[in-house]
Amino acid sequence: MTSGTTATASGAQEVGRPQPQTTVEGGAGPFIRHSQAGRAPVYVVSNQPFGGVITQPLVARPGYFRNFRVTHTVSGGTSTSATYGADSPYNLNALVQLKDAFGTPLIVADGYSTHLIDMYGGAFGINNGSNLASNLPSWTAFGTNGNGSFSYALPLEFANGYGVLSAANASLLPTLQFNTAAEASFYTASPGGTPVIQTQIGTDFYWLPEGTAVEPPGIGTSRQWILQQANPQIPANASARIQFPRLGGYLDTIITIVRDSTGARSDGFWPNRLQYYVDGVPLVDTTMNELYDDMWIQFGAVARPTGVVAISRKTSLNQQSLGLLDTGEKFLSTNPGTLVELNFAPAGNGSNSPATASVLVGQVVPTGALIQGLPEL
Repeated sequence: MTSGTTATASGAQEVGRPQPQTTVEGGAGPFIRHSQAGRAPVYVVSNQPFGGVITQPLVARPGYFRNFRVTHTVSGGTSTSATYGADSPYNLNALVQLKDAFGTPLIVADGYSTHLIDMYGGAFGINNGSNLASNLPSWTAFGTNGNGSFSYALPLEFANGYGVLSAANASLLPTLQFNTAAEASFYTASPGGTPVIQTQIGTDFYWLPEGTAVEPPGIGTSRQWILQQANPQIPANASARIQFPRLGGYLDTIITIVRDSTGARSDGFWPNRLQYYVDGVPLVDTTMNELYDDMWIQFGAVARPTGVVAISRKTSLNQQSLGLLDTGEKFLSTNPGTLVELNFAPAGNGSNSPATASVLVGQVVPTGALIQGLPEL
């Protein structure tokens, strides 16, 4: 007769019981050590007409929003005659508005300008060419049938863990609105059929840390992008010193867009030398070729859009903008009394005079003192 055996209880989990969390960091340290980067869907809205408004509520997540990922897909065009303007396809939106739970504007700009935020803002894509939407695998070129797709991000985080928004309270969520352009504005020649828009929103977010009470650095700090017009207008072949709207906060990126009297972006009005004045002091005095070279160095080997120049102060660790890796040491400190100007002395001989300059400034508004250095260390 064989001897009896003693059964050993296994460590199996009960049905439906979650497995224990095995990735929790112990001890102290920065927020991003204790959190996990995640991604989740927010909503999909289909069959939206051109010239409409998309105002779907956002969805709470157990953590902090880093950005909102957006994909627009146009379908329903039927002919082979569609043509597009110079700002296409980014002018699909006439206006994009992202505000925090208290109504503070974080991004207020037209669709083309939100494309420039990704291209030059250093928060989505980096200088290997991924900062240009048409280089991404998600890009589907808009063809003569009027259909296509492109993706971009509305960024909140401007350094690792810094600039994020609380997402866990469903009653205190940001709001996001798209005003889509009229069909006649998006197409210069109609594609036929009935083109419609699908908008898909997702989010990159940080999960709430488990096992320790730690918040993102500078919680409540925001980086704001508001498109505004500078004054006065820029006449051809005449000196013009245009003034930016009054700012306030720490400036990390300054993007200027020049359009002629027809609304088309134009390089014809840039002077031989361009000066950036801060409170009457010419902080930057550069030839346009030097500025174009700087853009190539700072933002990577992507073609500069006509009529657009940008300078970055996210270069504290390198002569390049390194995306979310920056110490903030070179941000330009301003207050509501600071006057920033561009001096065209004189402007070029561009056609369809006068031109107007719009400014899109990455402005960090901190809660308390600005955190400088690397908050993730």
